[in-house]
Amino acid sequence: MNHRDRVDNFNGGPAALPVEALEKAQAELLNFAETGASIVEISHRSKAYEAVHQQTKALLKELLEVPDDYEILFLQGGASLQFAMVAMNLLDNEHTGAYALTGSWSKKAREEAARVGRVRTVFDGAESEFRTIPGVEQVVPAPGDAYLHLTSNNTIYGTQWHAFPDTGEVPLVADMSSDILSHRIPVRQFSLIYAGAQKNLGPAGVTVVIIKSSLVARAKAIAEEKNIPVILRYDLHAKHDSLYNTPPVFAIYLMGLVLEWLRDHGGVAQAEARGRQKGKLIYDAIDNSDGFYRGYAAPDSRSYTNVTFNLPTRELEQAFLAGAEENGMIGLGGHRSVGGCRASIYNAVSVEACERLAEYMDSFRRVHG
Repeated sequence: MNHRDRVDNFNGGPAALPVEALEKAQAELLNFAETGASIVEISHRSKAYEAVHQQTKALLKELLEVPDDYEILFLQGGASLQFAMVAMNLLDNEHTGAYALTGSWSKKAREEAARVGRVRTVFDGAESEFRTIPGVEQVVPAPGDAYLHLTSNNTIYGTQWHAFPDTGEVPLVADMSSDILSHRIPVRQFSLIYAGAQKNLGPAGVTVVIIKSSLVARAKAIAEEKNIPVILRYDLHAKHDSLYNTPPVFAIYLMGLVLEWLRDHGGVAQAEARGRQKGKLIYDAIDNSDGFYRGYAAPDSRSYTNVTFNLPTRELEQAFLAGAEENGMIGLGGHRSVGGCRASIYNAVSVEACERLAEYMDSFRRVHG
């Protein structure tokens, strides 16, 4: 296939995936690993799938440099289910869940936790319309906190944490759905990381949870005391190596192919370098437009995963989006809750695609500015 037959995909999620991974899945779809059957047809207890399961875990551990005293789980339900599971497994009657609110998803996480137990807000970015990320010194847990939760990248508003708070003995929990594997992270600083796959990891359907083994033990005691359903218990999923029930086999398989692609293209360090290059191309087009394009996020809080911006009028935004599609660029509309424009530049979005977008932005401004 001529890859230029494909559009430049700037969708926020589900998002662009590496063509090489998709082509390998296509080639293997009817006869996986000489089984004579498709990956979506074989048993999740088979040796062929077991190899996929373990290889995908090993690649995640390698690429993220996950320490040995952490468990890697493959669950379902997206980040939205984790909003509830975090609180159900970690929040007992004596402690409080602390939340840094930097956008819609962290708000939803707090709302779900409030159905389970006590919560408090350590930072609320609503006053700045979620244009900023707090300094780490502003986000301080209290002795009675069960954990401190944050969302590392905010897809809707285009903001991103570039440093993380030191929470001491209080577990730090992060939703990294949209920027996991896009830059190096200090995994040891976190007790629990979760990420829906449909951005940098693979297709929708699987959620990765990386949890410290000592926290699994604590979660087990809390879950037993609260008698929560077993399917929602981290310790049961860890005990059964994410095979307590049928896992999302195809999503895990394709995630493994995406991770192979990332490893073969320089790993997370090179993904970070490419991400900076891609982000700079688009932010330069914004900053050098004499105000025609207005970035939504404060400059020191800008995301290198989701670039959000507005044009002078809604009519110009609609014309911009229509012209982009005519030029083979899709997914540039802002989230339905805020409007405007958004370029999601996940790992599989090429530098060349971002160059084409920046060139289109410049030409559109020259015509309409």
